[in-house]
Amino acid sequence: MRNDEIHGMVSHGISLLCQHDRNADAIIAPRAESIVSLLGAYIREIETFNPALSLVGTDDRQELVTRHILDSLSPLGIIASKVAGFSPVHIADVGSGAGLPGIPLAITMPDARFTLIERKGRRAGFLRNTLEVLGLPNVSVEEQEMEKVKIGNFALVTFRAFRPLEPRIYKKLARLCAKGGVLAAYKGRRAKTEAEMAELEQALPSLVGRWELLPCPVPGLDEERHLVVISTFPG
Repeated sequence: MRNDEIHGMVSHGISLLCQHDRNADAIIAPRAESIVSLLGAYIREIETFNPALSLVGTDDRQELVTRHILDSLSPLGIIASKVAGFSPVHIADVGSGAGLPGIPLAITMPDARFTLIERKGRRAGFLRNTLEVLGLPNVSVEEQEMEKVKIGNFALVTFRAFRPLEPRIYKKLARLCAKGGVLAAYKGRRAKTEAEMAELEQALPSLVGRWELLPCPVPGLDEERHLVVISTFPG
C-alpha cells in the first residue's frame, strides 16, 4: 500500500509538471512509467535513511515529493535546452546531499552523464548505495570538496542553494564549467534573487548581461521558484 501511495503521488505530480511545461513533457512522456517507478524507489531510499542522516528537512511524504522531487524537476526543460549543444553532456550537482537535484534530473536525462559532488562521507555513502539500488549507470559520486574537482569538465553545474551566491563561491563554481558551459542555481523569490544578483554584479561587473532569471513553478507549491542561469566565459 505504501508503494502504491508513493507511485500515485509521484505520477500525479509528474503529470501536472508535464501539463505546464511542454519541453519537460517531451522529455518525460516516452519513459513516464519508468521515470515514476525510479523516482518512487528513490523516495523510499530517502525515507529509509533520512532519520539517521538528516537528508531532507521533512518526514512528510507529500512535502518530500513536492518540495524536493518536483522542485528538482521544475527546470528540467530549461536545463535540457542549455546543454543541447554539448556532446557528451556532463552535468555536475554540487553539494548534492541527498542527490537533489542530480538524481531526479539523471533519471529523466539518461543520455547525460551526472557527477554528484558531496564532501560529507555519510551522505556520499548514501548516494553510492542509492545509485546501486536504482541502477543508474549515468551517475557517479565524487566525495570531496568542489575545489578539488577537475576544472573545465562540465557543460552545466547546478546546485540548490537558497543562500546568496557570493563572488568567492561563484568563482569556485565557474571554474568547473567547460568552454561555453553554464551555472544553474535553484532560487526562490524573484525580488530577492534579483537583489542578490545585483550585489554579485557590483562585485563582478563582467557578469552584467550574462545571466537570466527564469520562472520554474512547482506543481502543488504556492511559492515562487526560479532558476538563475549564468553563462561562463567562452574560453
